[in-house]
Amino acid sequence: MAVSIAIETPLQDDVRGLIDKLNAYLLPLSPPEFQFKLTVEQMAGADTSVFVARDETGRAIGCGALRVHSAGMGEVKRMFTDPEVRGKRVGSALLEAIVGLAQERGLDVLMLETGAAADMPEAHRLYTRSGFVARGPFLDYPDSQWSAFFEKPLRQEQTA
Repeated sequence: MAVSIAIETPLQDDVRGLIDKLNAYLLPLSPPEFQFKLTVEQMAGADTSVFVARDETGRAIGCGALRVHSAGMGEVKRMFTDPEVRGKRVGSALLEAIVGLAQERGLDVLMLETGAAADMPEAHRLYTRSGFVARGPFLDYPDSQWSAFFEKPLRQEQTA
């Protein structure tokens, strides 16, 4: 399957549809107060770059975002792959694009918050295969049974 990945505005109907699917998927997994969602309007902010994966017909099949919090730290947000194409490395390609942009921007570390391992084993495998390691909460995320936190140091990869 041919997949293209590019930075696009999230303010498109098909990207909104992906985010709606992501939100529906997450809704039963944890209480609403432990779901840290960005809206598509927030994703359109200057601090966030949204990557959209499209199949050969141009259909949006996945998304993920890089949100820059400081000169040295970025966060992976809103990673989602349409269930129809899971297992075809679309998520890996999106994450690779996010990491690449973070490195281009000279960030030192990428962090992310995701659901607990029991609810999201595929996501945990994706992140650990991509070099992310478990860590504690960061920014203002609370420590809870509903979340898992990861980081990927970038600085040594740029100089190695």
